[in-house]
Amino acid sequence: MLKTKENPIVANVSQPGMSLRVYNTLSKTKEPFEPVKPGQVGMYLCGPTVYKPSHIGHMVGPVIFDAIKRYLAYSGYQVTFVVNVTDVDDKLIAESKKRGISMPALAEEMTADYMHNLEAMGVDTIDHFPRATQCMGDIIKFIEKLVAKDFAYESDGDVYFDVEKDREYGKLSNRDVASMQGEGGGMAERKRSAIDFALWKSAKPGEPSWDSPWGKGRPGWHIECSAMSHAILGETFDIHGGGLDLVFPHHENEIAQSECCHGKPQAKYWMHNGLMQASNEVGKIGGRATREAQPGDQQAQEAGKMGKSKGASAFSELLTRHAPETIRFFLLSTHYRRPIDFSEGRIEEVHTGLEQFYRFFKRYERITGASFYEVDYPTHRAAGDFDPGDEPTLVQVAELRKRFLESMDDDFNTGGAVADLFELVRTANKYADDQKLEAKKPTDAQLAVLRQAATTLRELAATLGLFRAAPAGPQAGGDSELVGKLMELVIELRANARKTKDFATADRIRDVLGEAGVVLEDRPGGTEWTLK
Repeated sequence: MLKTKENPIVANVSQPGMSLRVYNTLSKTKEPFEPVKPGQVGMYLCGPTVYKPSHIGHMVGPVIFDAIKRYLAYSGYQVTFVVNVTDVDDKLIAESKKRGISMPALAEEMTADYMHNLEAMGVDTIDHFPRATQCMGDIIKFIEKLVAKDFAYESDGDVYFDVEKDREYGKLSNRDVASMQGEGGGMAERKRSAIDFALWKSAKPGEPSWDSPWGKGRPGWHIECSAMSHAILGETFDIHGGGLDLVFPHHENEIAQSECCHGKPQAKYWMHNGLMQASNEVGKIGGRATREAQPGDQQAQEAGKMGKSKGASAFSELLTRHAPETIRFFLLSTHYRRPIDFSEGRIEEVHTGLEQFYRFFKRYERITGASFYEVDYPTHRAAGDFDPGDEPTLVQVAELRKRFLESMDDDFNTGGAVADLFELVRTANKYADDQKLEAKKPTDAQLAVLRQAATTLRELAATLGLFRAAPAGPQAGGDSELVGKLMELVIELRANARKTKDFATADRIRDVLGEAGVVLEDRPGGTEWTLK
């Protein structure tokens, strides 16, 4: 049975947006987004092979495509989002033997780790999590059809796809068959050609296996995704996503299997996100749009890809040092096709940039008496339109909203959209400063302007899955109970020192806190503190 979850996003599908363009790896161009079925989108993302704990690289695709689904739903589409779990594979078998536990037990443990990390990252829009071991019937039927159509052949209990039978093989990666000749691996003697790939592998002694028309065995990696995407989304669906490293051979082989089996395109748009790379450089985060990936980046990205083999630490460890929202913001601050330069320093810098938003949220509550996180915001694109009139700040807010939507309509450019969010919060802060909203009681008209700015900010941020709930802990603004009480005491001691004109002590408290990364802001209503 397929594991499903209720979709938390309900879209208004009456008027889906028509201006969206998507970069298609297959055509190497940006194309107008026109779903197979008007108003509906089927989206499949290749998930993990669950043999070791997840690292940050495993979160890149889910966070990006979670944001893509949110934006599509906001734009009026009904979206079915599928992420598979590979729970039978050579790596799983080897790791289970190494640890002395069964392959199913290992897969269950690592799948639970993956799911926990997705939950922490706010990735909750996935509708189906099919597992290969739960879809064995679909996989075997798929292979049978390929054999019946003479695109695959059996050899000593193995089944292989006959690459030379597919005249279009290589169209995704732009590789020709002649350039793919190789040794063929340990099964070379069973193949007609070294470039043929396995659809079914005969069982070895002691390995997990399933009954099939060709004897006991297990599926190859590529056929799993073809069978699972077909079972849930049909013969042709809209978006197939994955990391750039999957273009060849995984996605190339998926296309060959699916299109030879059904005689139809497997997916209309192939979208590939850039890979996570280790970096020693710290670049500016906040208010800067990033350039898109350039053609030919694939080889360089694969060479620098972070993964378990290169010592990427478990994602759960990273979560002990950085708030989930900070990491999500970090992943979305770059155009999805760009490589992501990872370093602890870059994540820290993203956290510093996020403080601009957290400080505004507190300021909004001081001025209006209401929590930013309780602001009622439009969940559909058309509902967010408003007439700014001739009020200068609202005119700017409306323009920034337009720019944000243009960024997202242009191949889901989250990097550009994030830059617009920074401009929006600066605009709101400038209005509060210019109108001195904390020094006096605001008028109803002034509150209306500030509320509209906050509403638009919350509306747009929600399409990226940001600022959904107040952050917890000092990493996300210093709201833990213990730290909060200690800071209240320190601020009170400083206030008393200033009252008694002991300015040396007051300055000393401020300086020491500054060295510890705590910023004090003296306001008419009292002193506020935040982490740098």
